[in-house]
Amino acid sequence: MQESLTNVHRHAGVDSAEVTVGYDTDEIVLDITDRGRGGDAAEGNGLSGIRERAASLGGTVAVGPRPEGGFTVCAVLPTGGDS
Repeated sequence: MQESLTNVHRHAGVDSAEVTVGYDTDEIVLDITDRGRGGDAAEGNGLSGIRERAASLGGTVAVGPRPEGGFTVCAVLPTGGDS
């Protein structure tokens, strides 16, 4: 979440983003969306770092520009279930 918000600050040209956190017993979902410049999902240090951290926890990340403008990062991380 921190790296995504840093990317909004550095690249989106806006001063806000929407952060949504969802969870259940199996996973937590973090969605960070801005309504800024958009752009492509080219690999940079920030995005590759986000993917590496999620993968190290057994999670996945989807990133990319939104059709209506802006950019989104959505990470799905396992919680370990009921334990």
